[in-house]
Formats: sequence, C-alpha cells, structure tokens
Amino acid sequence: MRGLARHSSRGSDLVVPAGASRRRGTFGVTFRGAVVMRRRREDEAGGLETAELAALADGTLAPERRAALEARIAASSALADRLAEQRRAVALARSAADGVEAPAALRARIDTQRGMRRIRVPSRPVLVGAAATAALVIAIGVVVGGSGTSRERFHAALAPTDLVPGATGKATLTKTDSGWRIELDATGLPRLDGGRFYEAWLRDAAGVLVPIGTFNEGRKVTLWAGVSPKDFATLTVTREQADGDQTSSGEKVLAGTVDTGS
Repeated sequence: MRGLARHSSRGSDLVVPAGASRRRGTFGVTFRGAVVMRRRREDEAGGLETAELAALADGTLAPERRAALEARIAASSALADRLAEQRRAVALARSAADGVEAPAALRARIDTQRGMRRIRVPSRPVLVGAAATAALVIAIGVVVGGSGTSRERFHAALAPTDLVPGATGKATLTKTDSGWRIELDATGLPRLDGGRFYEAWLRDAAGVLVPIGTFNEGRKVTLWAGVSPKDFATLTVTREQADGDQTSSGEKVLAGTVDTGS
C-alpha cells in the first residue's frame, strides 16, 4: 500500500505510516521495549502463580491468599491440572522421605521455613511435577548419603579420675559407612602441648585397647573407631607423650561405658 510501510515482529506484520519508516530505529526500539516489559511482567506473574500453587499443595499458603487462589483454580481447568500435579509431587516426595531421619540442623531449617507465610516472586524457575520430586529425592539422598550416617547412635558419660578430679565429659558415637564417628566434649582438662597430648581408647571385656585418636584440648573433639562400641563398650582418655611407645600410659583422666541399650 502506498504511504504505508510494513514492519515484521516474530512472524506477524505491523503496518505503520510510511513517514514512520524513516524513524524506524526509534519506533523499533520503543516497540521491542514494550514487548520485553510485557513478557517480563508475564514471567513474574507466572512464577508467582507457580509458587502459590506449590504452597497450596503442601499446605503452607497464607490463609488470606488461599481463598482467592482456590477461586481462580475453580474457574480454570489448566490451573486445576497444575495444582493436581503439584499435589502428586508433594505426596511422592513425602513417601520417598518416609523413614529418613534428617540431621537436626536440616529439620530446624525446614520448620523455620514452614513458619514463613509470605510468598515472594522466585528469582529462579520453580520446579514442578516430576522435576520437583526428582530434585527433592536427590536432595534427601545428598543429606543422608553425604553424611553417611544411619540411625545407630550411642552415648557415653565420662567420669573423672583422681588425676584430674574436676574433669567431666560426654561422647556421641554414630555409625557411618567409614566407621564409628565419636564426638567427644570434655571440660576441665588442661591443655597439653610440647609433645604431650590426650589419647582416647575403646576397650573390650577382655581388656584389649583400640586407639581412636589424639588431641590437645577436650572441647568438640572428633574421633574415629574401626571397631563397634557394642563389642568395645568402655571409653577412656589418657595422658600421653610422644616417646615412641604406642601403648597406653595408663594415666587415665576420663572413663565411661557406652550405653548401647543392651
């Protein structure tokens, strides 16, 4: 057509006055900017909607937003299908997590997040359906498999001896794929340095000693054992020095029995 110019945008033609074609650069920038802004608003709205559907599916959506969202779902079969998909993902993820004892720190973080009722526009895409389920199952595997822990866990209370009568301690023994991780926390033990140190041992009923680690101070010490506390149920701590003798000095400062429940 005379006096008109044609511009194309993603497969559709836009007809503008011919005079405007001389200002094509300005018009094109303005038009494309409007399209980008519209798409950005649509993406943000879609992300918020998906986040709200996920919160409704797992029961964490704020009550003041629930009624409005349920009304929109009732009027839209597409939204109803998406909500059903979210609920299937939540149910599958919860069944996959049954019997898994997450670490205390993770449980506390999850409880805190459940208390947060405000829905924010996600800064990255929200996973839905099977993708969300797969991601959660992988996360559970990382938490459980990465820590290498099982439910088998014992405790021991350690009492002082006459060598350091003001000392006391406690230990938690946790079974892992690598062995038994022993977290010792003792107070009242003076620091040893200059070739002197503390050494921890596990002992069985026959008196056989297995060394499980050395340290200088007793606070928050991690030790490892390759034998089970079910068989080596006595935990002791001795004072040692680097003299080339690998046997126990016999200078016990703490001693206790592992409570295995047997």
